[in-house]
Amino acid sequence: MENQYIKQFPELMADKTVLYVHGFGSSGQSGTVSRLRQVLPNARVVAPDLPIHPEEAIGLLRDTCAREQPSLILGTSMGGMYAEMLYGYDRIVTNPAFGIAETMHSHGLTGKQQFFSPRQDGVQEFYVDKPLVKEYQLITEQNFAHADDEGEQGRVFGLFGDEDPLVHTYDTFAAHYTQAIRFHGEHRMDDRSFMHSVLPVIRWIDDRQEHRERPIIYIGVETLMESRPTKQGEVKPAASAQKAVRRLIECYQVYFVGDNPAAAAWLDEYINVPAWHHAVYTHRRDLLYGDYLVSARQEGDTMATLLEYGSDTFKTWEDVIEYFDRLGGQ
Repeated sequence: MENQYIKQFPELMADKTVLYVHGFGSSGQSGTVSRLRQVLPNARVVAPDLPIHPEEAIGLLRDTCAREQPSLILGTSMGGMYAEMLYGYDRIVTNPAFGIAETMHSHGLTGKQQFFSPRQDGVQEFYVDKPLVKEYQLITEQNFAHADDEGEQGRVFGLFGDEDPLVHTYDTFAAHYTQAIRFHGEHRMDDRSFMHSVLPVIRWIDDRQEHRERPIIYIGVETLMESRPTKQGEVKPAASAQKAVRRLIECYQVYFVGDNPAAAAWLDEYINVPAWHHAVYTHRRDLLYGDYLVSARQEGDTMATLLEYGSDTFKTWEDVIEYFDRLGGQ
């Protein structure tokens, strides 16, 4: 059966090295590594098996960075905790386990454990005892040591699943870094949460590294909403609206325009990561400088090409998708 979420993006991280840092009890053969290689076919994905002892693990990772000079580091869970300490590189930490020693105690991750995925050395089991837990407690005390160094604030994004039952470190990360984002998902990334949450951030990082400027589309929030709320008073997304956003952010810099910040909660719920720092609140859409404006309001003269949503030409989001498909990213 064809995966409805996974799609290849040959231009993203092309000819660059991406370092993946796996989580506790996993390996460099995890499903996330396969997903990265599938989605970023022209990137070189490096994913070493980490030693169980944390000082050995961070030493291996620092040596790997010095040798490989990755353009992007992506770490999940325990790997996110390690990735935070790899200063000087662009990185994404997903559900980082900054309190991993406490997590081991509270979730029964002590005693004999089995690796979730195969390792190159063939080892299948490991043992977590009190001295090892203490090693992890000590290593996490090194987190954020250089968070205030020049340039670091812009080099690391934190992604935090709003349904994560295992790790809750959003506030810890946000106390040290400004780029903390909640996404819809659990502790382990699946295809959907990866494509909807991690991939947009990878695109932002790659665009910045390449000094890539995409055409700008402003989308009026009202065009994304159903015209009538449900019986419970909830305003659902219009048909194909979320599909359109996913398609448009592949080629365009997309911003969402509301009359006031009350739209923020709706955008967070239904657009989520792509709307992070991409929302504009104004009553003067005619002053927005960009390439296209999709709006259901009567705007008069605008500085961007106006697509009147709900008109005969752009009656639905499928019509808008078809229009931009014909433009091919221009």
